[in-house]
Amino acid sequence: MRKTNFFVKYLNNINKFINSLLEKNLNKINFKNLSYLFKNNKIILTIVALFVIFISYLLLPSFYKQSDISKVLNTELQKKLDLNFEFSKDIKYNFFPRPHFITTNIIVNDEQTKISKIKNFKIFISFDNLFSFKNIQIKDLIIENANFNINKKNYNFFLNLLNKSFKDGNLTIKKSNVFFRNLEDEVLFINKILKLKYFYEPKELKNIFYLDNEIFNIPFSMKSYFNNDKSKFFSEINIDLIKLKIKNELKIDKNIKVGKTEFNINKIKRFADYQIKKNYFNFQISDKVDQPNIRYDGKFNFKPFYASLEGDAAEINLNYLFGTNAIISEFLKTGVLNSKNIDFKLNINADSIYDNSNFTNINLKSKIQDGLIDTDKTKFEWRNFATFELLESLIFVRDGELVLDGKLKIDINNYNEIYKFLLTPKNYRNKISQIDLNFTYNFDQKTAELKDIKVDNKINQNVNKILNNVILKKDNLQNKIYFKNLLNQAIKNYFG
Repeated sequence: MRKTNFFVKYLNNINKFINSLLEKNLNKINFKNLSYLFKNNKIILTIVALFVIFISYLLLPSFYKQSDISKVLNTELQKKLDLNFEFSKDIKYNFFPRPHFITTNIIVNDEQTKISKIKNFKIFISFDNLFSFKNIQIKDLIIENANFNINKKNYNFFLNLLNKSFKDGNLTIKKSNVFFRNLEDEVLFINKILKLKYFYEPKELKNIFYLDNEIFNIPFSMKSYFNNDKSKFFSEINIDLIKLKIKNELKIDKNIKVGKTEFNINKIKRFADYQIKKNYFNFQISDKVDQPNIRYDGKFNFKPFYASLEGDAAEINLNYLFGTNAIISEFLKTGVLNSKNIDFKLNINADSIYDNSNFTNINLKSKIQDGLIDTDKTKFEWRNFATFELLESLIFVRDGELVLDGKLKIDINNYNEIYKFLLTPKNYRNKISQIDLNFTYNFDQKTAELKDIKVDNKINQNVNKILNNVILKKDNLQNKIYFKNLLNQAIKNYFG
């Protein structure tokens, strides 16, 4: 292997220095002056000689054969990480800032399964034993621009690494992707690793896993570790975008894993208890202190896959579900839930909607079946004046935006109170019993298209034109004024 440019550069600098010394004293050379020259410059020459020896020692690995380097590195990495690395032929060596090897396009295998392809890999080695390359010791590892493939067979790949030894050096992964795949090797979703680091904390005598990540365009950080006897696994997740912090403690057992989680979001605290067995995952979410009546029960069965979530709450915050950059909204956009293998039911009862007390007695229902997501039979009331029900509804993604399309049935319970709220002129306050319409609502643009509007089974084209395009404002007060004006205009055209 050729000596590095770095080595050549230093040899040139040393050569220039020695030539400079000679040029300055060349015209004075005789036995007396030569003796004087060595006496006065022996410290400098000694330093130069030691420096050359030290650099030469650091450059020893550059003279080893590529095949030997590849074999030794793979052996040491297997000892350290229990993984098999297939190196490319081009392995470069550099000793600045510390001795390390640089290689590209490496394949990583775990029990004959391809885990990852790494574009750039730096392997830092110890200063010791450079004379004997077989006794070389690997220190820090830096992986950049890697693609990891995770599926049912190797889903605990990153967790298993936490059990390896990092006392002698850290493992860092930067600017990489994790592809989560199903059994048919189809990509379900992609997780972006901004920076991931495994390191040993000597004060606490344990390995720690720290991660800066991004999933569904939502950045988050995570810190994880085992306790001393490996019977418990602790983790902490921070999602600054929605001010959410999740602390988790999991007891590890061969047959069943039992855990508890604490959620903190916008000063609201929730607790969860859960159990994990081979083919199912059950959990219960509650507020044990402030609102003990709040409770959610969930169940996931993996063979065959079935999931359900039921619960009661004082209020429901739809911004967490369908607001801009909301986790559920971004998750739906990935199309992961469109699989025909998913069977999921949701049933949430709430007394009111967060930040809008006019809507009460909410019964949110959703079902994912045969690749379709619907909200049929979802009901809610408006001030006890009217009852709304969604029918033949579907949630889907169109041009990258989340859309709800369906029918809306409105039963009018007290039309007089509705007219009073709208400040409708008395000569237009005729009796209304039921309104039916088709609608399309865009969650991202906050626009609604209303069509085929029937008032007591009668269609009025003027009413349809007025209510065809509804654009919501950011301010609730503006929305109230906007709706009052819009609905009064429609009422005047219908009864005028």
